[in-house]
Amino acid sequence: MLRWTGWLPGWASRFRGSGSYWEKRYRSGGTSGEGSYGRLAAFKAEVLNAFVQRHGIHHVLELGCGDGNQLSFAEYRDYTGLDIAPEAVRRCRERYAGDQNKRFLMYDPASYEPGQTTGRADLALSLDVIFHLVEDEVFDAYMRHLFASSHRFVGIYSSNFDAPGGPKAPHVRHRRFADWIATHRPESVLIEHIPNRYPRSLADGGEVSFADFFFYDERREEDGRLSPGEASSDRSKSPFESSAS
Repeated sequence: MLRWTGWLPGWASRFRGSGSYWEKRYRSGGTSGEGSYGRLAAFKAEVLNAFVQRHGIHHVLELGCGDGNQLSFAEYRDYTGLDIAPEAVRRCRERYAGDQNKRFLMYDPASYEPGQTTGRADLALSLDVIFHLVEDEVFDAYMRHLFASSHRFVGIYSSNFDAPGGPKAPHVRHRRFADWIATHRPESVLIEHIPNRYPRSLADGGEVSFADFFFYDERREEDGRLSPGEASSDRSKSPFESSAS
C-alpha cells in the first residue's frame, strides 16, 4: 500500500493489469508496501504467530508472498510462498537461500493445481493481496485457489467492502470478499475476525491500514469447529480484539 504524494511512479501510471503491475514494481526496486514493514508488519506477525501456535499449524502456504519482508517476522515450521511476479520469487529465494524450511514458487493462475507440488497446507494465507486484484476473473481464480490450498484453515488480511481505488491507485480495488465466500464456499466457517490495531481512522502519523484479519475453518462440522452462530458470539473473540482501535 502506497500513500498518495501527488505523483505516480512509472510502474503505477502505466497500469496494465495486476500481474504486470507487480512485476514492474519489483523490478523498479519497489517493495510489497508499507503493510509489510514497521508496526503493521509487527501486528500481523503477532496475530499470525499466535494463531499458528494455538492451532498447532505445521505447513503454511502464502498465496502472494511479495518481497518476503513480512516472512522475516514469522515463526513457521514449514512455509511455501507463491507469487505471480518472477522478481518477487527471485528476491525471496535469494533472501532465504539455505533455509530448508522455506520454498518459493511461481504462481500461474492458468496452471496452478492446489496441493500438487507441496500438498495442501494447514493454513493458507492471503495478506494484503485481495484488494490488489482489480480484474474479476483474476479475483475469482485467486479465491478458488486460496481455499483449495488448505485442508484446515484459511487466513485473510484485507479490506472487506466494495470500493474502487480510483485514478490515484489503479492497482487497488476493494472487494467484499465475504460475499464470494458465502456463495462459493458456504461450508467455510468464520472463526475469528480481528480488527486492525492501526485502522485508517487512527491519526497518529504512523502506518495505518484498512485491512482486518479473517480466519476461516475448512474442516467438517464434526471435527469440532465453531458453527456460524458460535463464531459470532463472545466465545470466539480473539485476545487481540481488546487492543484494537
